[in-house]
Amino acid sequence: MIRFEQVSVTYDDTAAPALGGVDLTVPEGELCLLVGPSGAGKSTLLGTVSGLVPHFTGGTLHGRVTVAGRDTRTHRPRELTDVVGTVGQDPLAHFVTDTVEDELAYGMESLGVAPAVMRRRVEETLDLLGLATLRDRPIATLSGGQQQRVAIGSVLTTHPEVLVLDEPTSALDPGAAEEVLAVLQRLVHDLGTTVLMAEHRLERVVQYADRVILLPAPGTAPVIGDPAEIMAISPVHPPVVALGKLAGWSPLPLSVRDARRRSASLKERLASSGLPHEAVTGARGLAPNSGDNPPAQATGLTIRHTHLTALRDVDLTVNPGETIALMGRNGAGKSTLLRTLVGTHRPTTGSIRVGGLKPHSTSPAELLRHVGLVPQEPRDLLYADTVGAECEAADGDARAEPGTCRALVDDLLPGVSDATHPRDLSEGQRLALALAVVLTARPPLILLDEPTRGLDYAAKERLVEILRGLASDGHAIVLATHDVELAAELAHRVVVIADGEIVADGPTAEVVVASPAFAPQVAKILAPLPWLTVPQVQAALEAPEATA
Repeated sequence: MIRFEQVSVTYDDTAAPALGGVDLTVPEGELCLLVGPSGAGKSTLLGTVSGLVPHFTGGTLHGRVTVAGRDTRTHRPRELTDVVGTVGQDPLAHFVTDTVEDELAYGMESLGVAPAVMRRRVEETLDLLGLATLRDRPIATLSGGQQQRVAIGSVLTTHPEVLVLDEPTSALDPGAAEEVLAVLQRLVHDLGTTVLMAEHRLERVVQYADRVILLPAPGTAPVIGDPAEIMAISPVHPPVVALGKLAGWSPLPLSVRDARRRSASLKERLASSGLPHEAVTGARGLAPNSGDNPPAQATGLTIRHTHLTALRDVDLTVNPGETIALMGRNGAGKSTLLRTLVGTHRPTTGSIRVGGLKPHSTSPAELLRHVGLVPQEPRDLLYADTVGAECEAADGDARAEPGTCRALVDDLLPGVSDATHPRDLSEGQRLALALAVVLTARPPLILLDEPTRGLDYAAKERLVEILRGLASDGHAIVLATHDVELAAELAHRVVVIADGEIVADGPTAEVVVASPAFAPQVAKILAPLPWLTVPQVQAALEAPEATA
């Protein structure tokens, strides 16, 4: 169905190819997973299938890519839309209409589908993706995850032979991600649709893949094979694979179910370690009460918009040195709470304070000294022509020592030069740059909205270390995330929001283990033992008490 023949791509103003040595075939009716570190060329490879590379992106394409027999060099993207459906990392760049139902119908209108067929497909897609209650909503009022589902749905209605998906579950809560992946499996198994997907959250998708394509680094030839074989050599792999490597299991498990079947001996070793819960998990108690002036405090906070109540009677105190993970379904109110903390929304009722100030009535220059937000869309913070210029501007705005922002960029994105334009970075790289810009000011309160979206596991580990360092220095951190592994690794507290209300608030281990939706892979595999992450398991196995 998709054939790459000695394909390489070199962008203008770059000496080295972004993609090189690609010679492979993706058969009809397979779900093929594309993996590799951030910036390895995954989005470029996907773009060659849809024709976006090089027709829209520029650069030079060597070799040949054919889809259903059509050469993408001679067929522009609009001439491939009947066979290729594409959803990129940024759903906002995908939309051409204002409401959900209109967006689902637009692609079919472009292809001249009969009205009766259009109506049926719209209804089917609304049900498949859980969008029926949103059909009349303006797209601009949806959460990032809801927009992601609409973008996927608008492609599914055209019934393409090939689906090209770039980070399709990155903005989705665990339940919505499972629903989308179930739909993709049905398309592959029942209709013979070919799916080529790039995804960093491998814990969600690797067990469903028929084949894995590994891009080790920019410009290097890919490695193709069975998922378990590729995971054994891949520099990026999910926690279940890391646990399998630590335990010496062969073949490596790809799902929680497979790992649980092999976990008996490992659980015995861990249970006999004799270590207390705090020692084995590295658990820290909640940060002490900060007194009269915490970094952030909400009391009876309610936010109403024209169409809905986004937050309802929220009470929340954030203490110095505390890391809180906000979790919940897409549209639950997590992003609204973060935006209220930076003054975007004025409380309808109740009150909110940041460093003792009312954020909605404080000037941005003053607020910058108290709170910083990394939004879901990093481009909202990036306006300069080069990475170096962004860093210089961030240093100036924060009145920081020259080179402060650049040092943070080096920690998160090693190897990215000052001359690189932010638009030439991958989505994950742009997010890391935006994070560095915000962290330059080192505000007492740091807010992050889906901070690991687009980040590979290595970049996530570097992010965790930076945030841990900031927390140990007394910074309070609040992050809205669907990444259960990040919450298990980093957060002191987990706050679960549903329909604008806080429904759970407590220590991470208690909250995530109590919820199957938010439990990390290690917790599911080793239950009822208290371990949440692979590093915790490794520390327990290496402890003197465990080896005595």
